Amino acid sequence: MVIGRRTTDCILREKFKIAFAGDRDGVYPAEEFFDQLPPGEKAKLMNLFRIFGDQGNHANREKFGDLGDGLYEFKSFQVRMPFAYVKNEKGTVIISHGFIKQSQESAKAGILRARSIIKEDSAAPNVCAINENNTKRKRQ
Repeated sequence: MVIGRRTTDCILREKFKIAFAGDRDGVYPAEEFFDQLPPGEKAKLMNLFRIFGDQGNHANREKFGDLGDGLYEFKSFQVRMPFAYVKNEKGTVIISHGFIKQSQESAKAGILRARSIIKEDSAAPNVCAINENNTKRKRQ
């Protein structure tokens, strides 16, 4: 499975493609967060990405959260990775960043940051993709 953004650059899952959002400086906060996670947490999140990509269903409130106003999150215990549907690319979602939810305040700050990164993503020159072997690449 490759998680990517453009149809020509990735292997499609059944329902959705998944990508890391880039900010206007070309930084990929979700990628940086994901890279720092322990292997077990990475595996859990990859499984959530796989489930979502294949089924397009995020009804399990323990694993997928609705943050309101078109923003959702992948959840693995306290690990959160907010995402949004890309409006002009049907079947694509972008993950803004990741954080460890320690309090309601950390969650509010995470939501504000997610909205900012997603807004900047359209100006980003590249998109980062990962695959099941955790091989990463940046594409034009």
